[in-house]
Amino acid sequence: MSLKETLLQDMKAAMKEKESGKTKLAVIRMVRSSIRNAEIDGKCELDDIGIGTVIAKEMKQRKESLEDFVKAGRADLAEQVKAEMAVLERYMPRQLSKEEVEAVVRGVIEGMSTADLNMGAVMKAVMPHVQGKADGKVISQTVRELLQNR
Repeated sequence: MSLKETLLQDMKAAMKEKESGKTKLAVIRMVRSSIRNAEIDGKCELDDIGIGTVIAKEMKQRKESLEDFVKAGRADLAEQVKAEMAVLERYMPRQLSKEEVEAVVRGVIEGMSTADLNMGAVMKAVMPHVQGKADGKVISQTVRELLQNR
C-alpha cells in the first residue's frame, strides 16, 4: 500500500475515533492538503519519495514552531505541536544516521572531479540520494566538514 493510501485509511480511522482522533485527523488532513498542493504545483502525481519529502517539510515546520513556543513559554502550544509531530513521525521515512549520511557524501565526493568540489556542486549531487531521509542541516554540515578536511 502506498503512503497516500495509508494516509487515506488512517484519516478514515481517525474520523471514526471521533474525539480521541481529533489531532490525528487534523494532521492527516493538513498533510494530504500539502501533498495535493505539491502535486498541483509540480503538475504531477507524487510517489512515496515525494510524499516523504512533503512530510519531512511539515515536520521541519513543527520543529521550528516547537522551538519558538518553548522560548516564548507557551507550554500549551508546545504540547499541541508535540502531539502533531508524533502523528507525523508515523509517516516519515526512516532517517539516516550521521554516519550513513557521511558515507553517502564521501561516495559522491569520490565520484566527482576535484575541479567540481565546492559546496553547491556537492550538495546538488548528494540531495537526490538523501532527499527526505536526512535533515538538511546535517547534510550541509557533513558536506562542509568533508570538504574542509580534503
